[in-house]
Amino acid sequence: MSRIARIRELGQQVWLDNLSRELLASGQLARWINEDGVAGVTSNPAIFYNAISKDAGYQADLARLKQTEPDAERRFELLVLPDVVAACQMLRPLYDASKGEMGYVSFEVSPRLSHDAAGTLAAARRLWAEIGQPNAMIKIPATAAGVQAFEDAIADGINVNVTLMFSPKHVEDVFSAYQRGLQRRMDARLPVDHIRSVASVFISRVDTLVDKSLPADAAALQGKIAIAAAKDAYAVWQDRFHGTGFAALRAKGAHPQTPLWASTGTKNPAYRDVLYVEELIGAETVNTVPDATLAAFADHGEARSSLGEGLTEARKQLAALQAAGLDLNVLGEQLQQEGLKLFDEAFDKLLVLVA
Repeated sequence: MSRIARIRELGQQVWLDNLSRELLASGQLARWINEDGVAGVTSNPAIFYNAISKDAGYQADLARLKQTEPDAERRFELLVLPDVVAACQMLRPLYDASKGEMGYVSFEVSPRLSHDAAGTLAAARRLWAEIGQPNAMIKIPATAAGVQAFEDAIADGINVNVTLMFSPKHVEDVFSAYQRGLQRRMDARLPVDHIRSVASVFISRVDTLVDKSLPADAAALQGKIAIAAAKDAYAVWQDRFHGTGFAALRAKGAHPQTPLWASTGTKNPAYRDVLYVEELIGAETVNTVPDATLAAFADHGEARSSLGEGLTEARKQLAALQAAGLDLNVLGEQLQQEGLKLFDEAFDKLLVLVA
């Protein structure tokens, strides 16, 4: 068994944080699925910019679309949605065999809608219908408007990947919105058993900001807070979705929202290159891993059930962060705004590329 495949044995799914025609056509994605147990795929504007700018397989279709579709954003969608559908179809046997537990592919609504709840919901409905695959997920950011749109999308029966979560407040807001959306469906006597959602908590960027913000006398917290916050979020998730508050929905077939660890490539070269994979392995979770980190783990990563370890110490570290004058909720808002800006910039570059 490969090192990556061992992670699934411990109850965690690994999703590839990449998608392109070359990945599909070369058989590389199929190999990761079949040999290493990769169980899903995520995408974003930066990923598609990289794919379209480097993969010659897009050029003929792009040239044709330039003649037939005047809107650049729609041209982008028409160019890449076939890849999303193809990836869904490649993962469909896993989705079917796991009864919907695994095998998802995520596609993001336009970053330009991040503060527009109605626009986000309309885009989610349109993309969900256009992709037309039960193992698709529509990515929606955890802004105030995005959380409202997310709740409405769940009430509509749409699978959603909530992205750009950085703080305990984001975790609470998203978990609560998921439960409200399911409750609305149940109250309307609509089925809830087919709906899946992941809550994408970003990891490495938290340490990047915290490490440079810590006072000198709290330097021992460097490289600790992102993992500590994830452990705390996992404990909060267990209490909410495996407790009595979710019991009525569970009795109707509803599934807990799944914690997903995003941005798990190590940015600080002083840290182990597979740090955010090795230390965040736990049952009923997902880790989205970029190619380089996936290759590094395949080479020298060690899989163990690490996520449930050291919760008391993790909470002490979070308390020490607060005592040092740093509020993770405040930092999380800064990180979300920075993340939105990066997504906007990537999307703008993408639209120039397909213009």
